[in-house]
Amino acid sequence: MTTPAKPALRPADPRFSSGPTKKRPGWTTDALSEAVLGRSHRAKAGKAKLKEAIDRTRAILGVPESHKIAIVPASDTGAMEMAMWSMLGARPVDIFAWESFGEEWVADAKQLKLDARVHTAGYGALPDLGAARTDADIVFTQNGTTSGVRVPDFDWIANDRDGIAINDATSAVFAQPIDWAKCDVTTFSWQKVLGGEAAHGMMILSPRAIARLESFTPERPLPKIFRLTKKGKVDQEIFEGSTINTPSLLAAEDYIDALKWAERAGGLEALHARCNANTKVIADWVAKTSWVDFLASDPATRSNTSVCLKVVDPRVTSLRNEDQAEFAKKLASLLEKEGAALDVGSYRAAPPGLRIWCGATIEASDVEALTPWMDWAFATCVAELAERAA
Repeated sequence: MTTPAKPALRPADPRFSSGPTKKRPGWTTDALSEAVLGRSHRAKAGKAKLKEAIDRTRAILGVPESHKIAIVPASDTGAMEMAMWSMLGARPVDIFAWESFGEEWVADAKQLKLDARVHTAGYGALPDLGAARTDADIVFTQNGTTSGVRVPDFDWIANDRDGIAINDATSAVFAQPIDWAKCDVTTFSWQKVLGGEAAHGMMILSPRAIARLESFTPERPLPKIFRLTKKGKVDQEIFEGSTINTPSLLAAEDYIDALKWAERAGGLEALHARCNANTKVIADWVAKTSWVDFLASDPATRSNTSVCLKVVDPRVTSLRNEDQAEFAKKLASLLEKEGAALDVGSYRAAPPGLRIWCGATIEASDVEALTPWMDWAFATCVAELAERAA
């Protein structure tokens, strides 16, 4: 077997995981030196830190003052399930799913016995967003982390809708525009675009969502961590830093540090630009590389954070499905072994390929250094295929 020559330059940081993601540039544990540790999260100092995280989130994202922001348990999943369990059932629901996490919300809808229409599409495509009904609630994922497919805009959500729109924005927020007039519930977690620590979720509620909480009481029992109201009214303290359960003030300090970095980097516009620049490096490479393509078929719907790639070379696509999956695993394994890229295999339920995180904490120079390594890994794997076939 002829082994291709290895590229001379490796990425300075090979961490391209899609979550938890790379820490912000220059991060060290010194960033946590002001964490309020060994204190109650309900003490003045602890509560002030949580309120700071909320206020800085509002400032960076440009969330209207009319909207409420809360820190909630169990990451983005907890935030989404809190919204679905607390708010849905008042009217029919349209659920749009085109990747694994969207499919989880479909499963929740079935368990909640909602009057739901499910609109799906295979990996790489979007369902018909125009099917959204004005008299129904809407549940969707803004950016499909495991498919690399995002909604191109929010025009498909009617201004005169009667229902609420719930947006799982966990790998979109800080990287893509969000129309706050169209999104009544927006959820995300700290460990995505800004590289924070896992386990905590964020929930942003519009006045329409607040009205739903105060006018609709689901018949189902609600676990404690899902309860957003007291005596029929929204519990305002939750949106001032009084969390439902005990948060990690160490993780909160890390999120605050990430938000401060975002401010220094130039704010939301600069974060978007960093993501777009990283993704453009991949797009330019794909355009001149015959063996690979985006999983997202439409350029308008391609993610600028979780960039999902598929192998299109006939020597691989002619293989059995399980052999194609093994080939993709070998690609990711070689990249990790060489210290060129860590955790870049496609999601376990997605088509086999590579997934390169291009969020705001990634440097474009590292993406540029990665592309020849992907070519090397592919050539190495193809050479092994040829040797086995000989």
